[in-house]
Amino acid sequence: MPNAPEPARTPPIDARPAPDERPDPAAVHAQVLLDSAGLARSIPGSSVPVGPGLEWARSGAMALTGESEGPPGFAGGGLATAARGAGQALAALAPGAGFEALDAPALLGERAALFGFGRRGRGSCGGSARLVAARDGALAVNLPRDDDWRLLEAWLEAPLGDIEARRDWAAVEQAIAKREAAGLVERGREIGLAVALAVPACDAPPRPFRLEHATRSAAPERGASSRNLRRPRVLDLSTLWAGPLAGALLAQAGFDVLKLESASRPDGAREGVPAFFDLLHAGKRGGTLDLAARRDREVFIRLLDAADVVLESARPRALAQLGFDASAWVGARPGRLWASITGYGRDHEWIAFGDDAAVAAGLAFDPEGDRLRFCADAVADPLTGLYAAVAIAGLQSEGRGGLLSLALAEVAAHAAGAGGGAELVLPRRLREGAWTVLDGDGAETVAPPRARPAVAAAPALRPIEPALVEAWTRPC
Repeated sequence: MPNAPEPARTPPIDARPAPDERPDPAAVHAQVLLDSAGLARSIPGSSVPVGPGLEWARSGAMALTGESEGPPGFAGGGLATAARGAGQALAALAPGAGFEALDAPALLGERAALFGFGRRGRGSCGGSARLVAARDGALAVNLPRDDDWRLLEAWLEAPLGDIEARRDWAAVEQAIAKREAAGLVERGREIGLAVALAVPACDAPPRPFRLEHATRSAAPERGASSRNLRRPRVLDLSTLWAGPLAGALLAQAGFDVLKLESASRPDGAREGVPAFFDLLHAGKRGGTLDLAARRDREVFIRLLDAADVVLESARPRALAQLGFDASAWVGARPGRLWASITGYGRDHEWIAFGDDAAVAAGLAFDPEGDRLRFCADAVADPLTGLYAAVAIAGLQSEGRGGLLSLALAEVAAHAAGAGGGAELVLPRRLREGAWTVLDGDGAETVAPPRARPAVAAAPALRPIEPALVEAWTRPC
């Protein structure tokens, strides 16, 4: 009598079965994101498998990694795979919203495409950050604001002359070279500088997001008529890149997003290329408020009370100093979701931007050697924007609320684990003036960064209109 056949087993990703049998690493990562949020959704298995190395070459972010005069570099993890996975998760959560056509990996290089940035090795694409050698290691120093340069003498405890006017990185590097890296990072964070130790990637990636003070309301049945349902309202208080990108993706998914800015300190991203700001805020309504004025503060409280989701990227104490408590807000009505984007989590007040947060996540180390270089352009920002949109859309679809926390450094570290570590580095060569990567028997040119066309202009910077407040706060 013949033995009974063994049950079929799904081969692991790193077992490298035949190409037509391999699971798509991006689809696997999409399912990881949905599972991490506790969502009972599944990703269709119809996507074509693409290895993390080739995905990186196609994304446009590889062209932004490495020395300016050298070859483009590979990422220290499956970052483009993670981006495409997040796009697939959004497509599963919002079918018919156009996410099937979203080129999510290209979002990693979108800002660089519009600003004309290129790779600069130990300098960030945007020019505000450097990887600097200390006595016992290296750290990322990010100085995008005038105030940052004014703090340098206090930070380094050394006379630097008119360093703010000169923007003299050589003087900064000379002062840092004499000090211990960990002490510099600790002191820099205490006084409000965006600094991070250059560390290798962690073996066990952190959670992509955290949900505390969880609540649940009755979610509308899937497939029910939307005639009598209003769109979920998102009060977008975020600035710069990660939060605004999440808000734009939520607007595409059908959320009613209201971009609210400070009248005295508007979103700093307005100072950049207008086309990029338009991409981050197309599909939103908007206006400004002055929270120092009693009437505007009353309007803000009305908007907060009407919101289903608050999306913000301030340090935890910023709104608390104004008298607003995130945990109390989510507890006042089941299903409310407060999404907080920080550099290192709500337990810390440390400043972070996308470039230095990526260094803290271990992405400064070149997988082809021990060299240090920045990985793409502030890559933690667009990754966090994608992750935040997935988490918010998914939790809201099931009526789940709470205090949702996403940290730039943790998201970047989690995304680096996408793809299981296979095919992170592929053969590479210069051919007819263009860099190519070799995959099997074929070669593919390393793609330049690219940007989506803006479909609408961002809301104008002007006081919020009373009619908009009335419409947005109107009950169902």
